[in-house]
Amino acid sequence: MLRKIVNALIVAPLALIFVVFAVANRHFVTVSFDPFGAADPALSLSLPLFMVLILVAILGIVAGGLVSWFRQRHWRRAARRFEAEAQELRARLADWRHVPPSDAPADAPRRLPPAA
Repeated sequence: MLRKIVNALIVAPLALIFVVFAVANRHFVTVSFDPFGAADPALSLSLPLFMVLILVAILGIVAGGLVSWFRQRHWRRAARRFEAEAQELRARLADWRHVPPSDAPADAPRRLPPAA
């Protein structure tokens, strides 16, 4: 319940700011992707200003997420390696628990070997 209230207190003002910003900045601007033809650009888009700013913000978030994802690759690789090792050790332990020791009676309790 508290989470919904806090979420509403954050999302509602941000939505209001977004709507006010969009209404105040709805005039069109030309975004050019041609560095050599400034007077008559070959690649250009005409978009509302608020749309340009929102698209740039979204591209920044995506770029930041990709950079973070690539920088964390060694942690993901280590986690996969440790998980595989843990699964192998669990399987070996399960196999060991199912094999009765050869020198003990069949009804003797099984004990783990001492740690090395």
